[in-house]
Amino acid sequence: MNIEKGADKVVKTLRVQVTDQPGYLGRLTTAVGDERGNIGDIRLISSGLTHNLREITVYVDNDSHLERIVTAVAGVEGVVLEEVVDMVEKVHIGGKIAMKSRSPITSLGDVRKIYTPGVASICRKIQRQPELAARYTGIRNSVAIITNGTAILGLGDIGPVAGMPVMEGKAVLFDHLVGISGVPILMKSKNIEHIIETVWHIAPTFGAIKLEDIAAPDCFEIERRLSEMLDIPVMHDDQHGTAVVVLAALLNAARITGITLSEMTVGIIGLGAAGIGITKLLMAHGVKQVIGTDLNESAQEMLNSLGGTATDLPGVMNDAELVIATTGCPGLIKPEMVCKGQIILALSNPDPEIRPEIAMAAGAAFAADGKSVNNALAFPGIFRGALDAGATAINKQMLLAAARAIAQHAGHGELVPGILDPKVHSAVADAVFIAAGDSGAAQT
Repeated sequence: MNIEKGADKVVKTLRVQVTDQPGYLGRLTTAVGDERGNIGDIRLISSGLTHNLREITVYVDNDSHLERIVTAVAGVEGVVLEEVVDMVEKVHIGGKIAMKSRSPITSLGDVRKIYTPGVASICRKIQRQPELAARYTGIRNSVAIITNGTAILGLGDIGPVAGMPVMEGKAVLFDHLVGISGVPILMKSKNIEHIIETVWHIAPTFGAIKLEDIAAPDCFEIERRLSEMLDIPVMHDDQHGTAVVVLAALLNAARITGITLSEMTVGIIGLGAAGIGITKLLMAHGVKQVIGTDLNESAQEMLNSLGGTATDLPGVMNDAELVIATTGCPGLIKPEMVCKGQIILALSNPDPEIRPEIAMAAGAAFAADGKSVNNALAFPGIFRGALDAGATAINKQMLLAAARAIAQHAGHGELVPGILDPKVHSAVADAVFIAAGDSGAAQT
């Protein structure tokens, strides 16, 4: 499996003055290594007469680990530690997105074309033929990213404002990977009716609606009703985006091990939005036996209603050949629970139910977490393909096509390909576009 270096670490940058003589930089890096710190980039910022200013990226386990490294570096002769920079915090200062014009203005003539009086003729065209909005505006390339902050990553109900960095991150990925304008919309409400009504009223602004980090069971009802009410695609990413990537990973796990996925017993730990979404898509693929567990009885009842079987945590770990966990509970799966030869996807972010290396050491055949099996592999291409097709919905056929496209682009020994591979997102978009046409969801 290809797991990004340092994906499970805290990233810090040490800004240091290092004596410009042989050996001093080596002593610094040795000091970091002696404290079991992982070094990433080393950047030369400036050169002086006697010292060089450098920024050294280090990957640490936690704050106490960082303190030990800082103490060690400060004790190195010829090295002056100026500052410890939190690069994650730095990249978020001022936000990660901005709305910018695609039309340059260099003269009053440009203003008259872009705005009044020229724009009036375009307004009249759209008034006569509303479908022309897809040609003359950015609606067809815009996706609303909507959350009420009730299920942010594995952090839980932290509110919509605290969830904004996640929504901005989604928008950045939309833009960078497939050229879509993602617009975060924060909903200060937990009332289903309020959310549905608000989204319905703002929907004309967008070509699609992406529901994000809305807690179960409300997310199911919100998505279902909005999908019925609107003639544009609506998708709850925590359900369907996650399910697509999980299915892609399992397709490759089955190929590598020579097993038949449809004949395996799949165990789902956590029957919230992701767990139920995964269950539905695996069953659509042909998986016959799904067992699962959740502390919420209504969630277990939902699994039973879908054709699965509710059990408890020991039952899942003892009986399932494939285990998928989406609980938001770090360390829930103990090493002694792992059965030899199991495939385990512990997907909670930022901390998984069991770390992949621990699961593998305990006997798992394959293991991965939410940093490698991530819905960012799915949602950009799914929405790109749906928008290009003029789809009125995102259906199971489109999701299954996306999963197969992702699986096909994984390298040797990988469960899923890298998130930043543009060929993956293009392939997903093409597959979804074709599936939209074949299934009758496309308008173009």
